Amino acid sequence: MSSASPADLVVTFRSLPRRLREAQADAPAENSSGFAASLHILLGESGRLVGASSDPVTIADAIDAVPADEWDDATLVRLREIGLELGRLLRQIESAGDSPD
Repeated sequence: MSSASPADLVVTFRSLPRRLREAQADAPAENSSGFAASLHILLGESGRLVGASSDPVTIADAIDAVPADEWDDATLVRLREIGLELGRLLRQIESAGDSPD
């Protein structure tokens, strides 16, 4: 994702609710609460970067509304970094759910 386009980021954020549900599966919420808190912090930052709420679909819509040639490079780079971090957190949430009780 290091060279993710704005369109790629839209997909990343728009798919986040589904990916989070899949990562959590049937595991108790307390297994992944720390990771989920970090995820929500990153969503808050993403929302602030694009002038939106912390809802991932709203963030995706805000990203989609900016023409590709109008992006500030620093903002786009940070959103890419956040996208990578969100993926890492989802993997950790999934692993936490796989842990034995």
